[in-house]
Amino acid sequence: MRGLTGSGLCLAQACVSWLFEQLFAAATVRYGERAVGQDELTARLERYIADKTGSTNVVVTGLQRLPGGASRETWGFDAEWQANGRHERRALILRRDPPGSHLKGERRQEFELLALAAQSGVPVPQVYWCEEDPSLLGAPFFLMERVAGETLPRRLLRDEMYAEARRRLPQQLARALAAIHSIPADHPHLRGLPAPPPGQPAALFEIDRFEQIYRGLAPDPHPVFELAFRWLRQHAVPEERRTLVHGDFRVGNILFGPDGLRAVLDWELAHLGDPLEDLGWLCVRSWRFGNDHLPVGGLADRGEFFAAYEQAAGVRIDPERVRYWEVLGNLKWGVITIVQLRTHLDGAVPNVELAAIGRRTAEVEFELLHAMKGDTQSP
Repeated sequence: MRGLTGSGLCLAQACVSWLFEQLFAAATVRYGERAVGQDELTARLERYIADKTGSTNVVVTGLQRLPGGASRETWGFDAEWQANGRHERRALILRRDPPGSHLKGERRQEFELLALAAQSGVPVPQVYWCEEDPSLLGAPFFLMERVAGETLPRRLLRDEMYAEARRRLPQQLARALAAIHSIPADHPHLRGLPAPPPGQPAALFEIDRFEQIYRGLAPDPHPVFELAFRWLRQHAVPEERRTLVHGDFRVGNILFGPDGLRAVLDWELAHLGDPLEDLGWLCVRSWRFGNDHLPVGGLADRGEFFAAYEQAAGVRIDPERVRYWEVLGNLKWGVITIVQLRTHLDGAVPNVELAAIGRRTAEVEFELLHAMKGDTQSP
C-alpha cells in the first residue's frame, strides 16, 4: 500500500485485514518464535482462567478459530470450573491481536469500549478479563461472553424463522444506535480513538481519510469518484453534535436470533464524529442484500427508521443530512472495493473472490450518481 501514510494507511489496513482472517484462520497461534497449536493454547487458557477464578479444575473444550472481524483473531470455546462451591460453565470468546502486531493499546481500548457501551445500554457481549502481557498468549487479549445467534444477513432477510426478527429489528437497531450516540466525544474512555482535529468538520475528516486511500491505490481513473469527492466537499455538512460513532454499523455486524437483535459486533472502526454517519452507512445500498425497497439495511424505509431513532435519541434529524452521509458511505464502500481489488492484484492475497468484489466498483459508481442527485431509491 505504497503512497499511504498516517490514518489513511491504518484505515486501509483495517479495510483489508478481515480478508486475512478468512484466508489464514489456521488453528495455530504464535508464541515467541514457536507455533502454538490448539492443545497448548487450550492448556494456557485453562491456567489463565484458573488464576482469575481461583479454581484448580478448569476445563476448556471446543476451542476453534472463528472467521470475521477486522484486524482481530477471534476464538470460541467453552469453559467449566468449580469455585467457591459452585459449578460454572461459560461460553467464551478470546479476542487477541495477531502476534507480532505493532498496534499498541488497542486491545485495552476495545475492552473498555465494550464495557462503556454496555453501561450505556448497547446490547454487546459481556467482557470479563483483559491482559496486555503478551507472554501469556503471544499478544494482548481479552475474554468476553459468547452470545448465541446468527450473523448472516441473507438468512435474516430471507428465512421464515426470522420473520419476527425482521419486524422488531428496525426499532431495536434505532435504540442501539441512540445508545451508542449518547456517549459524548469527551468521555475519558474514548481518548485515543480516531477523531477530527480541532476545527475540522467530521465530514471533511472522513473525506480526507478515504481520499488518501483512493489516491494511493486506485489503479485506473474513476470519474464518478472524482465527481463524488468534489460533490461531498462542496456540500459538506457541519455536525450538530460529536459523539462516539460505531463506524461499521450494518446488517452483517450484528448478532440476531428469532427475537431480533442480540448484540452489536465489530467495533474496530469506532471513532469520534457525527452520529449521522452511522445512519447513512446503514442505508448504503450494498447492505440491503437485494431488499432495495427497504433502504435501511433491507429492513425498513427511511421514514420509519428515522422516526424510531428520533424517539430513542430524543433529537430531531434532518433526512438531507443523513442523505449526505449515505452518499459518503457509498463512496467509502467504493474505495474499499478498490482496496480489495488491489489486495488481489498486488499479490498480497491472491484470491478470485477479491477480484470479483473489485468488479463491484461499477455498481457503487451507478449508485453514487443516483444518490448525488437525490434519487436514493434507485432500482
